[in-house]
Amino acid sequence: MGFWNMKRVIAICSLFLMVAAPSHAKKGLDPSAGKDAFETCKGCHSTPNYSNVAPVFYVPKIGGQRKGYVASALAAYKHENRARTSMLANAENLTEEMTVAIAQYIEENAGKVSKAGNTIGDAKKGEVLAAACLGCHTNDLEDGMTAPILAGQHGNYLVKVMKDYQSGVRKDAVMQSMVGSFTEDELKDIAAYFADMKGLSIVK
Repeated sequence: MGFWNMKRVIAICSLFLMVAAPSHAKKGLDPSAGKDAFETCKGCHSTPNYSNVAPVFYVPKIGGQRKGYVASALAAYKHENRARTSMLANAENLTEEMTVAIAQYIEENAGKVSKAGNTIGDAKKGEVLAAACLGCHTNDLEDGMTAPILAGQHGNYLVKVMKDYQSGVRKDAVMQSMVGSFTEDELKDIAAYFADMKGLSIVK
């Protein structure tokens, strides 16, 4: 992909995600609301290297994740734009205000930042393949981006997500175009690159 084409894709990706993410500028929320609502999430998202079954992958680390992205992800589960999993049951009755409160709590309550518990693939090869991803998937919470932080995320989870975009289980035209042509080995290499960084954590 040429440099200018890459810049164009990054710009489109950024615009798409900014439009897709629900507003989190809500006033009057109880500061404890997010913490209380997150109690049902702690069993998976506050347990180190907690594993899902069939297919097997580590439940994603979300501590320190961007609140805008968390809110948009919960909305995607609520409206069944992602696979029907236990997340649908957790998200289907959330109001917008509660979604915002949970997202705020997750962003502000990161545990110890660490590398991932699963780092399949070749991180060196992945660094080259992931070059076009870095315009959106940054680690700075203050840079205005709304795409998720990927640094420190579990490799096998990232592979699953990218496969879901390839198959259409996750519906996002930009992401499908970004990962659609990669082989499984290349997906593992990209995942290893991000997993080998320090970034996300479990939620405290």
